[in-house]
Amino acid sequence: MRHIIVKPDLPDELQALMNIGRNLWFTWNPAANRLFQELDPELWERCKHNPILLLANLSPERKAEITQDALLMERVLQTEQAFEDYISNVGIYSFNIDKPIDFRIAYFSMEYGLSECIPIYSGGLGVLSGDHLKSTSNLRLPLMGMGLLYQKGYFQQYLNVDGWQQELYPDNDFYNMPVSPVLDETGNQASFELDLDSRQVRVLIWKMQVGRIPLYLLDTNHPANSAASRRITAELYGGDIEMRIQQEIVLGIGGARAFHMLGLWPFVYHLNEGHAAFAALERIRQSMTTYKIPFDVALEAVAGSTVFTTHTPVPAGIDLFPPELVERYFRRYMESLGMSVKDLLELGQQNPEDKHSPLSMAVLALRMSRGVNAVSRLHSRVSRKMWRGLWKEVDEQDVPIGYVTNGVHIPSYLSKEMADLFERYLGEGWIEEPDNEKIWSGVYGIPHEELWNIHETRRDRLVAFCRRKVYRQMLNLGGTSLAVRRAREVLSPEALTIGFARRFAPYKRAGLLFSDPDRLLKIISDKRRPVQFIFAGKAHPQDLLGKEIIKKVVHQSRLEGFRKKLVFLEDYDINIARYLVQGVDVWLNTPIRPMEACGTSGMKAAANGALNMSILDGWWPEAYDGTNGWAIGAGKEYEDAEYRDDVEANEIYELLEREVVPLFFDRGPDGHPHGWIEMMKNSMATVCGKFNSHRMVEEYLRDYYVPAGWAHQILGENRMARARELRDWKQRIRGLWQSIQVLDINLPSGDRVALGDDLEVSATIRLGDVGTQEVVVDLCHGQVEDGSDLMLNRNITTMMSSEKASDGTWVFKGTVPCRETGIYGYTVRILPFHPYLFNPLSMNLVVWS
Repeated sequence: MRHIIVKPDLPDELQALMNIGRNLWFTWNPAANRLFQELDPELWERCKHNPILLLANLSPERKAEITQDALLMERVLQTEQAFEDYISNVGIYSFNIDKPIDFRIAYFSMEYGLSECIPIYSGGLGVLSGDHLKSTSNLRLPLMGMGLLYQKGYFQQYLNVDGWQQELYPDNDFYNMPVSPVLDETGNQASFELDLDSRQVRVLIWKMQVGRIPLYLLDTNHPANSAASRRITAELYGGDIEMRIQQEIVLGIGGARAFHMLGLWPFVYHLNEGHAAFAALERIRQSMTTYKIPFDVALEAVAGSTVFTTHTPVPAGIDLFPPELVERYFRRYMESLGMSVKDLLELGQQNPEDKHSPLSMAVLALRMSRGVNAVSRLHSRVSRKMWRGLWKEVDEQDVPIGYVTNGVHIPSYLSKEMADLFERYLGEGWIEEPDNEKIWSGVYGIPHEELWNIHETRRDRLVAFCRRKVYRQMLNLGGTSLAVRRAREVLSPEALTIGFARRFAPYKRAGLLFSDPDRLLKIISDKRRPVQFIFAGKAHPQDLLGKEIIKKVVHQSRLEGFRKKLVFLEDYDINIARYLVQGVDVWLNTPIRPMEACGTSGMKAAANGALNMSILDGWWPEAYDGTNGWAIGAGKEYEDAEYRDDVEANEIYELLEREVVPLFFDRGPDGHPHGWIEMMKNSMATVCGKFNSHRMVEEYLRDYYVPAGWAHQILGENRMARARELRDWKQRIRGLWQSIQVLDINLPSGDRVALGDDLEVSATIRLGDVGTQEVVVDLCHGQVEDGSDLMLNRNITTMMSSEKASDGTWVFKGTVPCRETGIYGYTVRILPFHPYLFNPLSMNLVVWS
């Protein structure tokens, strides 16, 4: 069968709309979004906000009406000009590197949540990746995305009569989406071959434009491939473990090859989760081939310029591949490097001494990256504990895993009304500097009446949206005429509305709210102070426990007393999330601490004026200050799960009964809840300026991208000569490390010192054949509890070498500033130092006094 591509027949005057619609810029530009909506509001909804499909299906009559509408055409021209101004305004960066360079960053992710019309995401990880690209575009950073273009994407959800989740997998029509094939020099779609289990798989390259950022997507649905090979990129997180390793080879190895095939040579690779760890392996292969260097030299260069973000707080969330599967897929690949699969396994095994242990993608990424970060402050503590075994010589608090707390791209989730309000009271520049915390103090100048009226408008729209959704759900189920009629009566625009929407994994505890149904019924049945709940979310198709929780919520919603006060919305996506975060009064979050790595939905809700009521997990411990929402519990972690759930469920009821509901319904003479509105302002002022993706991307740039780019430049000079030098130095230092000792610590002033004085400390150290410039000597000090060796607030002062004794030892000196009374502890540690090391702790070499 031969194929042709049929393009939409648009008048010349409307061609600009097609150009705008092919760039995801429209998803966060309110004027562009409203313009597409007004072309045909009903069709816009049916197309799931897909401008390409919208334009392709406009009737000839409607196209003629648009071109003859002078006001509408003027808006088309204005939007086109705004789009062209945005795209053409690019930045040039040297990133404080000695020699200005073409500093490209490659960002790898298994999924991207950019818009509801591009269903290649499942949840938080994908939405975060999408927000990362959007903010990178706004900040004009030279970043490129890499991912997979799934034929079916993630599943569509519907519920059967019993409330059990069912899945649908409709095909994505790429030619009616904001995605385009990348063309080669012959005008055909660019592609390349990849070896998978001794068979050649043809991989196609597509491209999405996210503002100024290109996102490349790989697809194996090529006619030349076998049916099994074509299915590799069929579903996101579908199939078995063998399908997963195939997808991750295509993403990692294929993604690195695609960049080079297109003539793009990124300086820095950012692996967003361990799914893309094979990209680092392919970079090593390319370096070995290009520069004729051994594996360990190439590893130094690649690891120095690779950043790895871990999102998983529990071992069960890590991709693990058994050795026999790795053997099948990597034997020929490793042989081409003059190595064995055993060498690869040892890089990715948590315990390489156990030859039967699986290859962990997270461990592989950790060992092939010098810059590693968790996604919240609490998650960094969890991650250091989780991966402590990889750095046995290092204190748990020194395990080299930092953190960059996630943020959200506020314009993508902000209601039009709230955006207009911010422009009036925060100034037009707020959208360019959402990370400027001073700007957000402007919310205190918003009149209560204006803020509350907008919030009530959004709640009205949310209730109307929910009624339409539930009505369609009832129709699709074949419900009785009474059930269908009742669907139009659910929820009330005046009730305190609480939202819970997220992945239905058991640890997120969507059912915790229903621990005591009678007590909950009493809370929601007060006619003077009505309360209602909206739930949404998907369980993974293989997660039976998650499906049971959904069923429980649905059954609860059908009970008398709950029927109008509790709804579950099917097929949670970005559009439903947008309605919820813009319209609810309270955003509820009940994970088991510390299993929520970060969470970002509450940040989106806060930007729209909703108040968070959450377990102190993920990002909330960094944001909660007692005036901007509610904390469920006191941040404790329990060993007894049943006791924990009882305590925290009771806390939810207590908060609702004593604080949340009374504050919401405490109205002034004008009918407005002024105490509630003040808390809304506190929430926006304290959350929005910090928990946004602009701040997040700037932290990645400062703490990870710039050092990694510097490492790439330095280590790659003179055909990897400095990478070889670093490899050789590490080998020498490891051989000499056992000879280093702290012999003595001296306190000239004794063991007591007056408040405000500095305690002078000197340490006598034997370095052997190691030079003083090859180590860093730290004086670790801080307050301790009586009888304890644990510092409550450890500080580090670098000690300086002062003299060399006749016996070959060295004396290092430093000071402990004593600014508080009590018992201080101090000790000395020695770390290796080299100017090309990303982090001295990464070598896992420490000497303590």
